[in-house]
Amino acid sequence: MENAVYCAVMYEFLAGLSAGILLTGDMAQDVAVFLKRHGCPQTALHSAAVAAEACRIAAMVGIEPARAAQAGWLHDVSAVIPVEERAAVAEALHIPVLPEERALPMILHQKLSVVVARDLFGVADADVLSAIGCHTTLKAEASVLDKVLFVADKLAWDQPGEPPYRVALETALAQSLDAAACVYLRYLWERRVSLAVVHPWLAAAHACFCQRMQQI
Repeated sequence: MENAVYCAVMYEFLAGLSAGILLTGDMAQDVAVFLKRHGCPQTALHSAAVAAEACRIAAMVGIEPARAAQAGWLHDVSAVIPVEERAAVAEALHIPVLPEERALPMILHQKLSVVVARDLFGVADADVLSAIGCHTTLKAEASVLDKVLFVADKLAWDQPGEPPYRVALETALAQSLDAAACVYLRYLWERRVSLAVVHPWLAAAHACFCQRMQQI
């Protein structure tokens, strides 16, 4: 019975998101149309920029650019869910909600985007879904694709102007992907007292990667 209820909730959720939208199988086109149809044109532009950055970085570190681009296009696809509804939607879809995510539900978009990417856009690649699911915070023992999307998202940020850490991040990227990830992790960590919340995945990623970099 519980599984049937979950399936019904998922069907209603996906049906509501996809109403009036024909998915063609062209990921870039489909995501752009989906986001624009839901009133998120800036997210569509940001996703295109992240996909391009992810392709560039993937080629630098020797992984398949197409998978990185797919993660880039889909990483913010749940932006169509209003922030104030994200905790309730996550719970309805059986997604664990951490106290920090309840306090700042904007962060839940990384977990919710996994569901939309998998169940609406048909992504079955576990590595792509993993990267989408931690692109904001990263996580300890992240994969190469996780780090590619994390760094790409920070370089193609969705705020006006240039990221204040851009030069340092690009310089570090020439050294290694881990060094680049650490630039942003340290940037946030140094400002953690001013953050609304410190997500435990971010803290774990900082401890994992930045401490490792200090030992090299």
